[in-house]
Amino acid sequence: MSILNKTFYNQNTLKVSQDLLGCFLVRKKGQKIIRAMITETESYRGFDDLASHASKGKTKRNELMFGEAGRAYTYLVYGMHWMFNVIAEEKDFPAAVLIRGVELLNEKGGIVRKLDGPAKLTKFFGINGKFNGIDITQKKFLWVEKGNIKNKKIIKSKRVGVDYAKHCKDWKWNFRLGN
Repeated sequence: MSILNKTFYNQNTLKVSQDLLGCFLVRKKGQKIIRAMITETESYRGFDDLASHASKGKTKRNELMFGEAGRAYTYLVYGMHWMFNVIAEEKDFPAAVLIRGVELLNEKGGIVRKLDGPAKLTKFFGINGKFNGIDITQKKFLWVEKGNIKNKKIIKSKRVGVDYAKHCKDWKWNFRLGN
């Protein structure tokens, strides 16, 4: 399968979030390859998004959100869970897509295991702070391959765990593959 390139990520974050559904997150660990279909994403976009790390401006922690599309943005929450995001849109505009869920599939496309939560996903894939800033458009340690789902149904809902974000908490920027 083909790896998603910078042009794919250099689009509106909401589009990237939805287009990532059905694509495959791939992790190379030594000689082993782990591959799982992306089933849930969430968008964080711009300075006006109070749920975004960028809502208070550029900091050392979030500076990657202002960088080049197609890079990983990882950070620790609650001092123990890593989150994995992909930078989207143009440089200097803060935008990222949180990968919230994946499904490991067998050779026939049947579900072997669901990783329904961003912390479960990063733990299983071994994604941590060392991945912060890596270019995921290169086939090195971590990348995303194009999916092949035709006529996919996308369920839009409120983002998870952002009740502090005032009016932004109601934005339907969580996207899941539906049946």
